[in-house]
Amino acid sequence: MLVKLFNENPNLREVLKIVDVLRKGGLIIYPTDTVYGLGCDITNTRAVEKVARIKGVKAEKNNFSFICSDLSHLSDFTKPIPSSVFKLMKKNLPGAFTFILDANNNLPKYFKGKKTVGIRVPDNNIIREIVKELGNPILSTSVHDDDEILEYITDPELIYEKYQDIADIVIDGGYGELIPSTIVDCTSDEIEIVREGKGELEF
Repeated sequence: MLVKLFNENPNLREVLKIVDVLRKGGLIIYPTDTVYGLGCDITNTRAVEKVARIKGVKAEKNNFSFICSDLSHLSDFTKPIPSSVFKLMKKNLPGAFTFILDANNNLPKYFKGKKTVGIRVPDNNIIREIVKELGNPILSTSVHDDDEILEYITDPELIYEKYQDIADIVIDGGYGELIPSTIVDCTSDEIEIVREGKGELEF
């Protein structure tokens, strides 16, 4: 199903329908402030395994990130964060960043043994509203293209054509970007940018 939503004011009725699909173990493709993402409810083991199969990886081995609506879920999954890191995140989020943090023991069972977790709070009302209504983060991975020149698909209708058999819902939130998020590793004393993306980190 292709669902059109507007970033300025996502339709709550449609948002709740999408949340219902996620709760039942469905997969969605959704817009962010960078590239389109494929995601599911992090608490649904079968859905997570489905995403891992699509990516051709083992769930516990892959570096999926969690999309949060804000920073209130952080302590659910991460070890206590130094105040300097929290301030940095607060300054730059919502935004085009994935912050790598030390994971605690509360990660869903298929992530047990993972030492780190990637946290993302995109500057996009559609996906943040969905996560807020769901009540917990969604697992996220970027939607890639097969084209050797273009790494990501930006047109939601083309995404729908290609992935309608994989995703239960493709959300059309307008054209996506070609540049992914900037990945920031906060697991050691020195903060390190491990992938330059769209976000420019403000210290």
